[in-house]
Amino acid sequence: MSVSLDSAVAEVLRRGVAIPAHPLALTAERKLDVRRQRALSRYYTAAGAGGLAVGVHTTQFAIRDPRHGLYEPVLSLAAEEMDRADAGRAKPLVRVAGAIGPTAQAVAEAETAVRLGYHAVLLSLAALTEASEDAMIAHCRAVAEVAPLVGFYLQPAVGGRVLSHGFWRRFAEIEEVVAIKIAPFNRYQTLDVIRAVAESGREDVALYTGNDDNIVMDLITPHRFDVNGHPVTLRMVGGLLGHWAVWTSRAVQLLDACHAAAESGGPIPRDLLQRAVEITDCNAAVFDAAHGFAGVIAGVHEVLRRQGLLEGVWCLDTREGLSPGQARQIDRVGRAYPHLTDDAFVAEHLDQWLSG
Repeated sequence: MSVSLDSAVAEVLRRGVAIPAHPLALTAERKLDVRRQRALSRYYTAAGAGGLAVGVHTTQFAIRDPRHGLYEPVLSLAAEEMDRADAGRAKPLVRVAGAIGPTAQAVAEAETAVRLGYHAVLLSLAALTEASEDAMIAHCRAVAEVAPLVGFYLQPAVGGRVLSHGFWRRFAEIEEVVAIKIAPFNRYQTLDVIRAVAESGREDVALYTGNDDNIVMDLITPHRFDVNGHPVTLRMVGGLLGHWAVWTSRAVQLLDACHAAAESGGPIPRDLLQRAVEITDCNAAVFDAAHGFAGVIAGVHEVLRRQGLLEGVWCLDTREGLSPGQARQIDRVGRAYPHLTDDAFVAEHLDQWLSG
């Protein structure tokens, strides 16, 4: 079985697109709300997203629990909606599926994703908390035999582990690696990954920001390193972000602005730098930074609920919900930065997305 990426998909991925991390729509009984799950996918594709990431942290890792059995159903629904959207697009949507757990589980999830038409798997190493780097690299290679890989540096605050520069240097040598989502919410660790890719000589690995607290700066900053006496400059070309699961049409516009600024070679516009601060402030409210990100998924749900895309903020884990004061913080940023929201866009199309 070939695990190479389709050339058209690879071109889109390397150019850089907005890839929202797809949430999970539930009823009050915490059962899958198929109608609203489809509506979310339709929203993201209509908003101009260049792909979807499904079965990832924002989708809730608990979908894999046998009590719920939602991993394949949720991936299938999103795949069907991407099929529908691709029929009217010139460039394909990039389809990314999350894969987690020990090797047998991750391989099985990658096999499911490939069977459902996904192009690559976003591989979380959170389950390998005590594994050596050798063991982690072997794990990654096993999954790479099934599907192209998107590496994932998940911040420790939500279940990730610290991964060294040496790990990322070895990871970049895996031929099937097509991208890396860099999301440690830490500048030192972010540089570890980018420097490792620069030193690897790989020019075909797309770097995507997952640092929801530093989105704009990640996207406009040139990262230049000396590699064997030669300057190598890399940029993060897109975002695979839970933050972009809300106000997505504005996120697409933001990415376009960042691309234009980065490619101009000129000074970065002051208004874009100001937007960097505003977006981080919004993220602090939605992701619940004040409480160590305890309400991160519920915060995303709350924004979507207010827009009518979700019926409630329910999560599969009944212990997850909005933190005290989080709703007021979401109120605050919505009032402060209306230009970052897309409520009017959602209101205009909501009935259409919820129908059928």
